[in-house]
Amino acid sequence: MSDRTLAGQYLDAAIGLLQRVRDEEAEAITAAGTLLADTVAAGGRLFAFGAGHSSLAAQDVVYRAGGLALMNLLAVPGAVGVDVVPATLGSALERVDGLAGAVLDSSPLRSGDVLVVVSLSGRNALPVEMALGARARGVKVIGVTSVAYATETTSRHASGTFLKDHCDLVVDSKIAVGDAELTLDTVPAPFAPASTVVTAALLQAVLATAAGALADRGIEPPLLRSGNVDGGHEWNARVFDRYADRIFYRY
Repeated sequence: MSDRTLAGQYLDAAIGLLQRVRDEEAEAITAAGTLLADTVAAGGRLFAFGAGHSSLAAQDVVYRAGGLALMNLLAVPGAVGVDVVPATLGSALERVDGLAGAVLDSSPLRSGDVLVVVSLSGRNALPVEMALGARARGVKVIGVTSVAYATETTSRHASGTFLKDHCDLVVDSKIAVGDAELTLDTVPAPFAPASTVVTAALLQAVLATAAGALADRGIEPPLLRSGNVDGGHEWNARVFDRYADRIFYRY
């Protein structure tokens, strides 16, 4: 029986989106996880990037209990989240031409690495140029985006292209343009976004696939454990030591 409260409607909508990506993006998720496993096995490094609220999903896979220790955040100062004041500056930075190139030039990214670019709309200059620039440097790019934006909106990049056009693999989050799942006659705007829930789950599904693919090859996945369980810190210290040359969030 359906729950007709707003909370129930929202959760039903989120569950429906998760079921869609499970069923419709299974092949893309497998391919993305396999690419991560291939990269780890070959000695490559893993990075994730997102701007604004898209950065939340990218951050969720970095230094995460149960996650791959080799996933690093590629941060753009001022565009990582709403900690910058005014928060609207972050949105403005997403539209600045050339910013991605400057970030890539000063980053440790190199040929043979993988960069996961998270952008709900995929229409702004920053994620488009991040994917373009990374691939030009020999980096494989996985785009996590809502493909609907490419047909229902216009690009803000000079090329007229979207993130999805510059990726080796694309995982479609299925989020509707506007990212709001609920409407009410008494409320003038749609509300209740689900992109963070869905995108975070998608990325965790990709990483779970990567861990399984490594194990299938006889390679122990470099996983982190919670520091809040006995032995967690000791376990993580061993992982950090073993993969020190591929982890950039520690010094």
